[in-house]
Amino acid sequence: MKQVSAIGLDLAKHIFQVHGAGADGSPVFNRRLRRSEVLHFFSKQPACLVGIEACGSAHYWAREIATLGHEVRLIPPAYVKPFVKRGKTDAADAEAISEAVTRKTMRFVPIKTAEQQAGTMVLKSRALLVKQQTQTINALRSHLAELGIIAAAGRTKVEALVAIVRDVADIRLPAAARFALTAVADQIEAQADQIDKLERAIVAAARTDKDMRRLTTIPGIGAITAATIKALVPDPGGFKSARHFAAWLGLTPRQHSSGGKERMGRISKMGNPELRSLLVLGATSVLRIARKADRAPPWLKSLLARRPYKVAAVALANKTARIAWALLNRGGIYRHPETLATTTPAA
Repeated sequence: MKQVSAIGLDLAKHIFQVHGAGADGSPVFNRRLRRSEVLHFFSKQPACLVGIEACGSAHYWAREIATLGHEVRLIPPAYVKPFVKRGKTDAADAEAISEAVTRKTMRFVPIKTAEQQAGTMVLKSRALLVKQQTQTINALRSHLAELGIIAAAGRTKVEALVAIVRDVADIRLPAAARFALTAVADQIEAQADQIDKLERAIVAAARTDKDMRRLTTIPGIGAITAATIKALVPDPGGFKSARHFAAWLGLTPRQHSSGGKERMGRISKMGNPELRSLLVLGATSVLRIARKADRAPPWLKSLLARRPYKVAAVALANKTARIAWALLNRGGIYRHPETLATTTPAA
């Protein structure tokens, strides 16, 4: 039997598929494994290269298999798809993974620790609760609007609607409606308490983590954005430059060039949409304050003069991402150019 040099592991919930290939790329085996058999199987294999598609449970399996002496690499699913020859089967996917992992130009996903995954869970739980709270508030608004009761826009104005629901003396609400909407009001308040607890935990972590403290010195980056960058970018040194980091976030134009003609389109919107949205929102707030105080940088003023407001916000988010990458890789804190000019001695 040939020596196995690379194994492609196609993950699933119960039934897994493994494909082994020799040093010359020829297939050695392609078999199914039950979940309970996976670690025992890899413990019997000689140390080799193991490829796994990056997915929800990939980081857990990568850590477990790596402890058995194997070199594990996670591959983005989009980079595995071109190696699937025909059809969609577990065997074909495992074979494609084993071939993709041996490519010299392949890009891989850093393996996260359990602590890094836990930080991501805190952020995702908060995002889920915020989404559910928005849905619940919209439901309360729409139900009361049917009875002619409205309130101004904004979450802070919802308290007035909740007070109306709890006011038994208000005759505008029928008894059945008050009974049903009281449960909705209770849900809104419970969600607000849960979100507040999670946000307090995120802010506390931002104060104790040195990287997150340095990130919050950048205008437009708060505790939530700093925690998101820390959780989703475990290895900033894996990017060659700040532009590569911004491109990974989808904040650079999409290219469609051919025949020596360069065509630049809209931003690619690749990478994590939540982190990109946080950076754009932070840039929007910075830009809004700078416009009111007339303190926008000259390049940003020039951009605002010829391009829409949102385009300038995305450009500022791109610059913010580059600054964040520089701080994570080179250390230090962000200093405003005006402050830097006053503290730097003249030559």
